[in-house]
Amino acid sequence: MNSDFPSAEEYASEKARFGALDVLDIQALQREATAPYSNQVMLDFNGNCMRMAVFKGDYRWHMHPSSDEIFLVVEGELHIEFDAAPERVLRRWQAITVPAGTVHRTRAVGRTVNLTFEQQAAETVFVGPPAGG
Repeated sequence: MNSDFPSAEEYASEKARFGALDVLDIQALQREATAPYSNQVMLDFNGNCMRMAVFKGDYRWHMHPSSDEIFLVVEGELHIEFDAAPERVLRRWQAITVPAGTVHRTRAVGRTVNLTFEQQAAETVFVGPPAGG
């Protein structure tokens, strides 16, 4: 497993970097992200959170049993592979909702920045690749 990725517990326990009424400059924040993989909670709202992920390459197969996940691509190209549905490709300013319980993984073509919206402390279950894939 790639040690650059957080554990499920680390992912769920992360606190928001910014509070209510703070102004976020998404462009500046994404430029600050220089690690090969960065995924941080930026804001909390109504029991949900907004994360910003900046990365290249493949993320792990996983699912969120009780939380939908919305992806919005800010920069680059994001492929989302599913165990039981055709792959989707998102480009700049495109979005998709991945329903709770859906096994998926993301693959960034080049450096990709995406915002995700999900429940605060959403449970994440990492799984092996689907059979035949």
